[in-house]
Amino acid sequence: MAEIINMPRLSDTMEEGTVATWLKKVGDKISEGDILAEIETDKATMEFESFHEGTLLHIGVQEGETTKVDALLAIIGEKGEDISSLLKEGTTSASKPDVKESSKEVKESVTKEKAESVKESSNKTKIPEGVTVVTMPRLSDTMEEGTVASWLKKVGDNVSEGDILAEIETDKATMEFESFQSGTLLYIGINAGESAKIDALLAIIGPAGTDVSGIAANFSTGSKEDTSSESSKVEVTPKQETPKEEEKKVVTPSIQITSNGRLYVSPLAKKMAEEKGINLSQVQGSGENGRIIKRDVENFTPVAAVSSAAAVGKFVASGQEDFDEKPNSQMRKVIAKRLAESKFTAPHYYLNVEFDMENAIAFREQFNSIPNTKISYNDMIVKACALALKKHPQVNSQWFADKMRLNNHVHIGVAVAVEDGLVVPVVKFANEQSLPQIGAAVKDFAGRARNKKLTPAEMEGSTFTVSNLGMFGIESFTSIINQPNSAILSVGNIVEKPVVKNGQIVVGNTMKLSLACDHRTVDGATGSQFLQTLKGYIENPVTMLI
Repeated sequence: MAEIINMPRLSDTMEEGTVATWLKKVGDKISEGDILAEIETDKATMEFESFHEGTLLHIGVQEGETTKVDALLAIIGEKGEDISSLLKEGTTSASKPDVKESSKEVKESVTKEKAESVKESSNKTKIPEGVTVVTMPRLSDTMEEGTVASWLKKVGDNVSEGDILAEIETDKATMEFESFQSGTLLYIGINAGESAKIDALLAIIGPAGTDVSGIAANFSTGSKEDTSSESSKVEVTPKQETPKEEEKKVVTPSIQITSNGRLYVSPLAKKMAEEKGINLSQVQGSGENGRIIKRDVENFTPVAAVSSAAAVGKFVASGQEDFDEKPNSQMRKVIAKRLAESKFTAPHYYLNVEFDMENAIAFREQFNSIPNTKISYNDMIVKACALALKKHPQVNSQWFADKMRLNNHVHIGVAVAVEDGLVVPVVKFANEQSLPQIGAAVKDFAGRARNKKLTPAEMEGSTFTVSNLGMFGIESFTSIINQPNSAILSVGNIVEKPVVKNGQIVVGNTMKLSLACDHRTVDGATGSQFLQTLKGYIENPVTMLI
């Protein structure tokens, strides 16, 4: 059956969108997850993927055209299917709030219709009228599974459209997940602290008193990870079942860890433990399901170390081997997977250079003498890279299995260290931004990255990456390419040392940089030419203002 695809709402302030590029044409076969088009919003140009499979039967908005959110964008269905009635419906009711496939449905990773088809086809379970199955959403382009950090609603609570149901930890950030339905929260399928794959049963919402035990028991997408049916039933039956012994992971006799290795602890207790320097693996939880709460941290008494002396005046060291186990976060697992894929699939090679920073130091001091102006060396490097990439599009390219993409736009990812690993917010159209604009953007990204407040859209679409460890005193290092990009620049600190100028040894300031390149797209000569252009901008920064 043909499906109407409407212009999605890709940002909270978006009211209309412009189709920048169609990646598919009428007649093309579409698979779920394929990128249909690039859509320009009020904030950025974003890739829009299909949540349906079939043939692209109709395009309702041509490239360069702008239309309102919920307007008819495309139709996907069976090849040769008659869509005349849908076209008529799309032109007469595209702006109405009850259009099939509204923008909020597009936002959900799996719609109610999809959930129904999954359950009816595989489990033969009929969903009662007014009941909606909510599945684990895809909250970033690289997300494969999510962890429920906390539930903001509990079973039996009334839920209104727009209410925040839960906080979900992805590979990039912890994000609030809002409800697109109204009703009563009847069932929770993934407990706080548990992880599950995309499309796994997250919750069920519907009229109060509806029996959904059959839906929950028969829902089987194969997505949920390390979660038994016994633990799921705890949410819908008054009587809690005791986890089986093989489902428990015991680290110390004092606590219990969930089946996926995650510790149950309230945010307040975690914060207090960090402030007091208390190891939570030694704390006995007294809350629900062994959860560590405030009073457990307040009443905690460390166990004293035991030592003893051997006989005959000889002292022998004694003690107990000890270690802490920290479950891998979603971010850490995805970082490991992506970097391993990049390192072992892309043929990396490295070009190392050393730049004279005397003019850069003087330029920055003079620039920052302007009132209310503050730029960093990193801002200067980002700007210089952006300008150099415009002159060397091969370095601004991306590798795909069947093609190479030479990007005419420059989106520079700036690596930011956070508690769980690394995130790469993206400065869009960096070559068109001034140094103060780049500085403000990077500062804002870094602050929100450390508070896990970046949105997926702010971490997508980079064409090149800059990683700077100079502020940590690192002189030189190499980085792994952020695929599908072709290169990443590693930046060290500025070092004062003896240098030779005009045949004389004098005190100078230099900075080492290393360009990691993918040999499939960037040859050695191409990378070297890029670095020569970059050297001109860095060593004569006034040229960036021309």
